[in-house]
Amino acid sequence: MSDIFQAVVLGAVQGLTEFLPVSSSAHLVLFPRFLGWEYKGLSYDVMLHMGTLGAVISVFWRDWLRLIKDGFTRPAAPEGRGLWLLVLATVPAGLAGILLEDMAENVFRGETWMAVNLALFAGVMWFADRRAGGVKSLADLTVKSALLIGLFQALAIMPGASRSGVTITAALLLGFSRAESARVSFLLSTPVILGAGLVEGFKMGFGVLDPATIAGFLSAFLTGWAAISFLMRYLRTNTLTPFVVYRVLLAALICLAFRG
Repeated sequence: MSDIFQAVVLGAVQGLTEFLPVSSSAHLVLFPRFLGWEYKGLSYDVMLHMGTLGAVISVFWRDWLRLIKDGFTRPAAPEGRGLWLLVLATVPAGLAGILLEDMAENVFRGETWMAVNLALFAGVMWFADRRAGGVKSLADLTVKSALLIGLFQALAIMPGASRSGVTITAALLLGFSRAESARVSFLLSTPVILGAGLVEGFKMGFGVLDPATIAGFLSAFLTGWAAISFLMRYLRTNTLTPFVVYRVLLAALICLAFRG
């Protein structure tokens, strides 16, 4: 029963922090350390990510159906380019995952790395949020902007950077509105999470569907759906300041808890 309880807690942590710009990977490493639980490893984290994949698909399935339809029937039209630009923006993260897998599993998961990334990217997010006021939407995505957002997304292989945080930040710097920046970020998460989940699933032979894993998946799905719905509404009229403050405070807590 304790394994199921831990899975539910970690699933909730994953679901909330995958989409809120505070770094899910950092929280999945830190929660077990603070609570004295054994860290389950990157593969377990990826399985929890599959719960959040279900959440983002449940919210944006209409967008994906339209993107896929237009992408194959009208690839040269503005409406059809969106699918292929999202694919292009996914490439840097895929390459980073392949080339830096060992560092992601070990080096980047050190407390110092996470604290620095949380604080550093909080500063960048704050700067982008202060400049926010753009009106661009997904229809305004170009090859250049897709690549730039994709490069930012690749930084999320480091716990503390936050995939949603860096992609929202990049979109804000490119002139997207806060709400549209979140939408682009959430749509971009779909192929990244799917790809990582399939890779890890094949490595493990898809043989980890025990009750605890299922409980973690469901917890991540439900809380992920709630986080997406909340952030999309919140960013229509509010800033990212609370998340910036939270990241800095968490970085300070890490330094205090693990100093020496």
